[in-house]
Amino acid sequence: MASANDARYGQKESADQNFDYMFKILIIGNSSVGKTSFLFRYADDSFTPAFVSTVGIDFKVKTIYRNDKRIKLQIWDTAGQERYRTITTAYYRGAMGFILMYDITNEDSFNAVQDWSTQIKTYSWDNAQVLLAGNKCDMEDERVVASERGRQLSEQLGFEFFEASAKDNINVKQAFDRLVDIICERMAENPESADPSTTGNRQGPQLSEQPQRSHTDCAC
Repeated sequence: MASANDARYGQKESADQNFDYMFKILIIGNSSVGKTSFLFRYADDSFTPAFVSTVGIDFKVKTIYRNDKRIKLQIWDTAGQERYRTITTAYYRGAMGFILMYDITNEDSFNAVQDWSTQIKTYSWDNAQVLLAGNKCDMEDERVVASERGRQLSEQLGFEFFEASAKDNINVKQAFDRLVDIICERMAENPESADPSTTGNRQGPQLSEQPQRSHTDCAC
């Protein structure tokens, strides 16, 4: 006989499958740029100042609504260290979107953006959308990467750009919302190109309304 816990688990599983679309999103970038803090701020509205390096890969699930559609986001937090690179790139396949992150106080992390962009092109599918995020804009006194450099690089790579702060909760939700909007726009423009795994109820990936564009930089 099924226990009460089994019943509740079954109900939870059923609820988890009740979505119109599922988007797999990866947060990538060098170690210590704040990827895990960024994810926890968005998914749980929490922030822990202590740095703990991600081992391999982890993920959280968050459900949002866009154009009367229920969208389940499966957000993967990847390790930035080179030794985990083979593991993390295996998860690129099937990702609908990427947040490519650097630390505005760390020049090396900014210089690595081009290499991370190349990895996206190499290992992900052609229609994956990318947003460039300069994290830690609350640390203005320690800034070494000017906002304009981030904006210029994003234009060069064809990505949209945000500066953000997981600590002060600046542009975290806005960055994720914008990435989801871009994915929805591309699906509406070319529904045949959408990954079939994105649909939950198999009604197709068409979205009728076009979200409004938003370009918001850090207001620190």
